[in-house]
Amino acid sequence: MGNPWLTIIGLGEDGLAGLSDASRKALGEAEAVFGGERHLALAGITDRGRAWPVPFDADIVLQCRGRPTVVLASGDPFWHGAGGSLVGKLEAGEWVAHSAPSTFSLVAARLGWRLEHVICLGLHAAPFERLLPHLSRDARIICLLRDGKAASDLARWLTDRGWGASAMWTLSALGGPREFVTQHRADDHAGESDDSLVTVALEARGGHGIARSSGLPDTLFAHDGQLTKRPVRALALSALAPRPGERLWDVGAGSGSISIEWALCGGTAIAVEARGERVANIRSNAASFGLEHRIAVIEGAAPAALSDLAAPDAVFIGGGLDADMFDAIWSRIAPGTRLVAHAVTLETEALLSDLHQRRGGELMRVEIAHGESLGRYRSWKAARPIVQWSVVR
Repeated sequence: MGNPWLTIIGLGEDGLAGLSDASRKALGEAEAVFGGERHLALAGITDRGRAWPVPFDADIVLQCRGRPTVVLASGDPFWHGAGGSLVGKLEAGEWVAHSAPSTFSLVAARLGWRLEHVICLGLHAAPFERLLPHLSRDARIICLLRDGKAASDLARWLTDRGWGASAMWTLSALGGPREFVTQHRADDHAGESDDSLVTVALEARGGHGIARSSGLPDTLFAHDGQLTKRPVRALALSALAPRPGERLWDVGAGSGSISIEWALCGGTAIAVEARGERVANIRSNAASFGLEHRIAVIEGAAPAALSDLAAPDAVFIGGGLDADMFDAIWSRIAPGTRLVAHAVTLETEALLSDLHQRRGGELMRVEIAHGESLGRYRSWKAARPIVQWSVVR
């Protein structure tokens, strides 16, 4: 590690008593010690202590470069802590870290949960909707929250969405003399006035989670009629083949339903839409699924709106494709990028047929009919045929 000037120390509720000799030595030699006011108090730091500014800014630590400096963080600094923000701006030899058990580890130890089977989330600065993709029957979830009021708000949020029967533990100051743990149902939560950091553990019960199959019900999406319908969406996603960590360009995104189902598979999406009212629907849908952090929304018309976007792993064009747009997109994407385009008009269908002949890939025509009432009987009502072209650049 060379001669690091920065030491990142994970601190528990037992303060100095829980630190290693190496951590104590670094604290004793430091010219400046950064941390939250709670961290500085637990470590007994006074004149050398520098509380984090609000809003949080890790750059102030860099002003001490070359001088012995310590950063204090809760538990494991690299799990929802300041560690990752700091080391991304440093060379490998500049820092060393001494971690303590994370809050997640302490909660699992108190409840006897196997941590590898638990979903761990930081919701102290994120909306509760981030929980939605993870809520399923008997799922165990540990959430970091900012205070007791947030725990009460979370209990109401769960109850309002049908998860009121969930078992809920509120835990604070774990590992120290002020440790406090309560258990209750979400819909029986009495409310907490404590303004200190708390953690909530959940065993989800009573509700229905989001299905993991492609083609979610159309009723889950706000739209103005411009929506890739459920069966066609399932076919599109099958051809797009989403994988965790990959990026999608959703061109002419409409309601954003393709982007949302892509993001539910663990990827990120850039939804490009020219009409303002549809952009509003995309943002609303992303928020309702807890996916705002995974879906970027660009208001503008393709191909001009694509010029400065990060390169995609896949592209979906739901409508409005013409030869100029295709040439612009094709020239911007790298070899190996998957492209899927849909056509409902004869003109676009002819273009896809020509592209299939020249570029290869798979061309498919899909006709779907739904059973509907016809007087005293039932009959089939056909939807417009969809032509799908999928190809790898």
